[in-house]
Amino acid sequence: MSETIVENNDWGSLKADVQGYVGIDTIQEQIRKKALKRGFEFNIMVVGPSGLGKSTLVNTLFRAKVSRRASKTEDTQADPPPIPKSVEVKSVSHVIEESGVRLKLTVTDTPGFGDHINNENCWIPIIDYINQQYDKYLNEEISIERKKHIPDTRVHVCLYAVAPTGHNLKPLDIEVMKRLDKVCNVLPVIAKADTLTVDERTTFKARIKDDLKKNGVQTYPMKGVNEDAEDAKINDALRAQMPFAVVGSDKTHDVDGKKIVGRMTNWGLIEVENRKHCEFSNLRDMLIRTHLQDLKEVTDSIHYENYRRQRLSAKQKVTDKK
Repeated sequence: MSETIVENNDWGSLKADVQGYVGIDTIQEQIRKKALKRGFEFNIMVVGPSGLGKSTLVNTLFRAKVSRRASKTEDTQADPPPIPKSVEVKSVSHVIEESGVRLKLTVTDTPGFGDHINNENCWIPIIDYINQQYDKYLNEEISIERKKHIPDTRVHVCLYAVAPTGHNLKPLDIEVMKRLDKVCNVLPVIAKADTLTVDERTTFKARIKDDLKKNGVQTYPMKGVNEDAEDAKINDALRAQMPFAVVGSDKTHDVDGKKIVGRMTNWGLIEVENRKHCEFSNLRDMLIRTHLQDLKEVTDSIHYENYRRQRLSAKQKVTDKK
């Protein structure tokens, strides 16, 4: 552990052996108590054409009705909303709690994205929204009398839903992800993966990886960013599995006395959390159980820092001209 600390900090190799118990090991518990009292924030954006089950996927991830559509109505049989004439960006927030840990979750979706004949510049409202959240945070950060805790509305991850065509990424997918990766963590997922056979899924994943590499799209986790040797090993294994082919469902079924989350088809039950059926569990584990804090840290130290530097540099140039 001490070697890892030396690698990740500019502390040098100075080390003093403790002769008796001091209590330094309680710092972790002190931080934990403070954090639990304050609660945590996590902001997720979902982007992709309509009909790919994005809202259902988010609800499945958090085992609650947290998507904007689910919050709008309890009537699951209601007709889908009409496609807006232009891309809209809409958010809804919830406080969810598990084992005494409170999380303020904000889900942002983009109705109208990719649903028109002409999708030119459809990414602009999305990029503008992400930058607006950075700007809001920056203004609070540099204000003379700022809040004790700055509300964090910055987008920590963007789930980009790819249609399960089995071919290649669409030009629109590539164009949008190339722009999104400059401002936030992008995580492409193959939606409704149960429409593909296992062989088709494997081939499609390889084609997506190839398209992303050829076009210079950097998806999360980015190689060499906030990684030590241990992190690199874990992230390399994740990168090898991605993009995750997922299935979402908010319905449970009785199977041998057990409640199973899944989708019932004419061919049988597709179990959402069965790794042999799809990679939903891999996505959930990475997004919530292993990399949630890292997503927030990369947002703050890389994407927000880039925006902050550009904005303050632009302001400084204007001041110098005067």
